[in-house]
Amino acid sequence: MSQRKGTPGPTAVGRPRQKAASPRPDAVPAGVRAAAERAGSVAADWAPTVGRLLLGLVLLWFGYHELVRPGEWTGYVPVVNASSSLAIIMVLAHGWVLLVLGVALVAGIVPRVAAALASVLLLEIVISLAVSGISDTTLRDLGVLGLAIVLTGCERQRLVLRG
Repeated sequence: MSQRKGTPGPTAVGRPRQKAASPRPDAVPAGVRAAAERAGSVAADWAPTVGRLLLGLVLLWFGYHELVRPGEWTGYVPVVNASSSLAIIMVLAHGWVLLVLGVALVAGIVPRVAAALASVLLLEIVISLAVSGISDTTLRDLGVLGLAIVLTGCERQRLVLRG
């Protein structure tokens, strides 16, 4: 009987092939299991802090750019003419709010309140972007909004200033 290259050999008639045994949980060495549990514990402890710092950096970045070059952001102001001075003032105010929230998040100053305010601000951004149609920018900002909402609910964080 010839066999094609790469095909498994014959089996007993009527008996299905056995799959390779998957490793049992008790087959994992105790040291590896302990290391994995420790890594998971460290990640769980530090994830809210890392998320808070990254959200703060995003807010700082965009706040800074709105303050330095407000004319590039006036097209995102809803209802107001992009070339008006009112649009520039609104972008500057928005930039200051982003900057203050970013500093609060990075410094760990009332992080849950800052995250809640950032959630409201990001919801406003997502809605105003979605009105003009769903885009990659809208979806990106929706993800950042999700991070802000999650951080609003995080009671335990590291690197927080206490009063």
